[in-house]
Amino acid sequence: MLDTWTLLIIDDCAADRKIYRRYLLKDPHQSYQILEADCAEEALALCQKMRFDVILLDFCLPDMSGLELFDQMQQEIFKNSVPVIMLTGRGDEEIAVQAMKRGALDYLVKQHLTQDVLQLTVRNAIKQSCLQAQLSKTQERQRLIATTALRIRQSLNLEQILNTAVVEVQQLLKCDRVIVYQFAPDTDGKIVASSVESYRTVALCDRVGVGDWRQGKGNREQGEEGTRGRTHAQSPIPYIYELGLCNCVSLKEQFNTKANLVVPINLSNNGNPTSKLWGLLIAHHNSGERQWQTDDAQMLNEVSVQLAIAIQQAELLAQTQAALAKEKQLNTFKSQIIATVSHEYRTPLTSILAAASTLVKHSQQLDESKQQRFLGIIEQKARYMSKLVDNMLLVNQFELEKPKFKPILLDLLQFFSELIEQERETAGDRHKLIFQISGNNQGFWGDRGLLQQIFINLISNAIKYSPDGGTVEFHLIGKESQVIFSIKDEGIGIPMADQENLFQSFSRGSNVDTIPGTGLGLAIAKACVELHGGYITLSSEVGQGTKVTVSLPKICPIGQLSPSST
Repeated sequence: MLDTWTLLIIDDCAADRKIYRRYLLKDPHQSYQILEADCAEEALALCQKMRFDVILLDFCLPDMSGLELFDQMQQEIFKNSVPVIMLTGRGDEEIAVQAMKRGALDYLVKQHLTQDVLQLTVRNAIKQSCLQAQLSKTQERQRLIATTALRIRQSLNLEQILNTAVVEVQQLLKCDRVIVYQFAPDTDGKIVASSVESYRTVALCDRVGVGDWRQGKGNREQGEEGTRGRTHAQSPIPYIYELGLCNCVSLKEQFNTKANLVVPINLSNNGNPTSKLWGLLIAHHNSGERQWQTDDAQMLNEVSVQLAIAIQQAELLAQTQAALAKEKQLNTFKSQIIATVSHEYRTPLTSILAAASTLVKHSQQLDESKQQRFLGIIEQKARYMSKLVDNMLLVNQFELEKPKFKPILLDLLQFFSELIEQERETAGDRHKLIFQISGNNQGFWGDRGLLQQIFINLISNAIKYSPDGGTVEFHLIGKESQVIFSIKDEGIGIPMADQENLFQSFSRGSNVDTIPGTGLGLAIAKACVELHGGYITLSSEVGQGTKVTVSLPKICPIGQLSPSST
């Protein structure tokens, strides 16, 4: 079926108008709706009422010249948007050329006019006009896309980029709302930006997941082919499903509308020819009938490309900043290690050297008890230095995120009983260690090494910061799904102002005075507790002592089991 074009003949000669009409209606390649005017006034009135695809304009009119009418139409009505073909008699060609210089598309001399010439000229005029309109539309679309892309990429903050994108695309497509939906690595994803604040953030992940885009029509490659395949289609696009991007009808159900246009946001994948599906850019319209056009899909797709570039730049910047922050953190940590080691090693090393020197120089004058006392000093200080090195290495592992969690089934009663006995041997007579047990402690899975670190650091702190001795209570409570143990002392306590930062590396209470320590014990304990999926709390009062409570799940969280534990 031929497209019908609307044509206006402006000529004061009825016979000529009849000829033009007859010629055009015989055109086998084009269909026309033809209107006529015999003067400039009538022509202007018709042009103000309706739009014409082409105009045949006679140069000689009764109320003004065709050139004057042409100027008036260009200024007031058409703005160079409708092709005009001038009709002239003999001797008027020079004037017709002037009209072409001012915007007329072509001219015909009446005496030389034939049916074929008129049909071809009009068809060419329409074709040229269509091409010009398409060019103008493409240029305007590219300008709008470029402006949108510029605004999107003015920021390197991901949240700002996404919020700018949805607002700009909504204005670009003149739709009700635009949203960005991001797929997550482990779950289906969520809406991360919406151009309308009141928009309900429905749980798309319940129905719209990555799988919908990777199966059948929904896979990424076929989705892109589907988009390209529709690029040259002439018919409107009523639903997203016709784009071939997605076979998930739940999109229509989720948004309660038939007017969704969706394109994928694909990021380059480290040189891999297959791009990475990051999310979806969704244009939504439900305030009235909306037939999405091919241009709409092309514009949204081009914007998604620019958005993908902006997202990738923002993510790269965030990764760089995170790496710099991590490097700065590690440098600070290394500086703290050097400062701590140089400080904490100096005192015990001095004691070791003094004791060793005394033994070497005066061993003959010292009785056996004094020799044993000096050897005891050397052993004690050496153990302290060894423990300091172990703590430094362990904290360094935690800082680099390298420790592995290897849970096994543990008999907590036997495990803690053995540790308590070891501590009783080294604690001395001034400290009384009490072990209390309650509840069901069976069925606990934990990492033996990490659990030992938790206990030793907490119990050694309780003893160390009780310089006057006293009772240290260890209470183990077994519950259905977790175990809780607490260590309570009667020591110097911790000022309230210091308690907030005590679980950070190298943090110590301001009242420790000359009691040696690195400020690593609680940091190590907290890291080990968190690897078990538990939590640790502290309560303390200056001069009254400190209580540290640890809660651990009996069965470690899914995904934390190491291969060696299965």
